[in-house]
Amino acid sequence: MKESRPDFREIKSFEEFNRYYWYREELSQICKSLGLEYRSTKQELNHIIEQYFKGIRVEKSLKKANKNQIEIITLNAPLLECGFSFNQRFRDYFSAVTAVTPFKFNADMATAWRKVKAENDLNFTIYDMLKVYYGVSDYAKYDNSACQWNQFLKDFCLDEFSDYYSDKLKVAAILWKEVRDSKNEKIYSRELLNEYKYKIEEYHK
Repeated sequence: MKESRPDFREIKSFEEFNRYYWYREELSQICKSLGLEYRSTKQELNHIIEQYFKGIRVEKSLKKANKNQIEIITLNAPLLECGFSFNQRFRDYFSAVTAVTPFKFNADMATAWRKVKAENDLNFTIYDMLKVYYGVSDYAKYDNSACQWNQFLKDFCLDEFSDYYSDKLKVAAILWKEVRDSKNEKIYSRELLNEYKYKIEEYHK
């Protein structure tokens, strides 16, 4: 005999909720009755209800910081159409969705936002940005090699052994090229001077 589906208000956990089949319209009505975001895809609505059972409310609307009007932020809202910005309003929204407080936008998200604006990508949504945050999207990745090089050069120059070289920048660049192209950590160590001494001497010939 098929198990009859209880009223949503009688369900005590997401695991119990997940045992039954729900149409998108039903999920939307449930979210709406709870004061949650309800204008999303079935998958997103399911996620919102899962968050609800965890005590996290994905609100249907957030007030704009400097205006009285209410603007809707939804998971399927394109970034270019919802006034997206790395501000407190969207920080609060992502904090509510991820349950991370305080929420901090990461470098991959900044790279994705630059790409969205550069390519005028009207299809990239808040949900897509959430996937970038969790590292499950390859839409855009921050290239941190510049930061690694800067730190490498700084550490090299702080090593007193670097004083033996008149052209520190060039020597550091020689070592960095070897480290960058290897599978080793992209950090400076004094051992590199011995390991690649022959490369440095070739340059000074």
